[in-house]
Amino acid sequence: MTQPELIGEDLFLVDLHDLKLEKRTGSYILLEDEITIIETSASPSIPHLLKGLEALEVDLKDIRNIVVTHIHLDHAGGAGLLLEKCPNARILVHKKGYRHLENPSRLIQGAKAVYGEKFNKLFDPILPVPSDRLLVMEDGDELTLGENRVLTFINTPGHAKHHYSIHDSKTNGVFVGDTVGVYYPLIDVDLYLPSTSPNQFNPHDMLYSAERIMDFHPDAIYFGHYGKSDAPLDVIEQLAYWLPVFIKSAETITLANKEKTPEQVSELIANDLLSEVKTTLGKQGISNDHEVYRYITLDLQVCAMGLYDYITKQKVNQTP
Repeated sequence: MTQPELIGEDLFLVDLHDLKLEKRTGSYILLEDEITIIETSASPSIPHLLKGLEALEVDLKDIRNIVVTHIHLDHAGGAGLLLEKCPNARILVHKKGYRHLENPSRLIQGAKAVYGEKFNKLFDPILPVPSDRLLVMEDGDELTLGENRVLTFINTPGHAKHHYSIHDSKTNGVFVGDTVGVYYPLIDVDLYLPSTSPNQFNPHDMLYSAERIMDFHPDAIYFGHYGKSDAPLDVIEQLAYWLPVFIKSAETITLANKEKTPEQVSELIANDLLSEVKTTLGKQGISNDHEVYRYITLDLQVCAMGLYDYITKQKVNQTP
């Protein structure tokens, strides 16, 4: 078992081994008067989270808050299962995600359509959350966990409309989910790539949300994938660099391949972006066969689908 990592004052990171990959998806544990967990990942990751809590000697009855930044299954799919084991906890969610945790049928249907026979292995079970154990957090709402720790919730669309980020007063860090992208700690080079998964990706909202996060002048960014960055300005600068690269690739390839299926076009976009990333990292000494490309390839496949979805919607909306 990977031991929880102390990354801030009374703040621990637990590796959830999502997709059986190390340092892919993490959960954050805040050891305060109100013990709080931020992110659960999918249900197959819950045993790893429980082991992490055990290593920290946390009694499940003492957990008060389970926060999900958004309802994508790699962040919130295990929320219902974890809640069953935490009798005094509640789940905090964005108002646009509330109904999907209460009744996850559409989440399940959508995931099965994408993942088919892999669904059970990746996500099962996805359990409904009783309405009396759900708490909606609005933009600007605050949650006091202890004498010196207040969480402030920030509406941050761009990756998804049902997404918020959370500022932590004690460490002056922000838990961002996927709002400002994905961090790859497997390499010595700091790489942050946008997360443009379907079907609510909007680059303008994403950049606006990044500005809102930076309004807090954070000292750290806590990513859903994966871990802590002590360079918030670098994170935002890379987001601003890579987003236009992603959009231009998607626009060019989509326009040049009108006769191809969405799946074929998305694959072309993903391959083009992978080549761009390899070129960039190659200049910094990262070999093309580095293990990190297993992670990046998975991410870009999903990003490409979201980019294609965004570009085609834009074309439809621009039609006279």
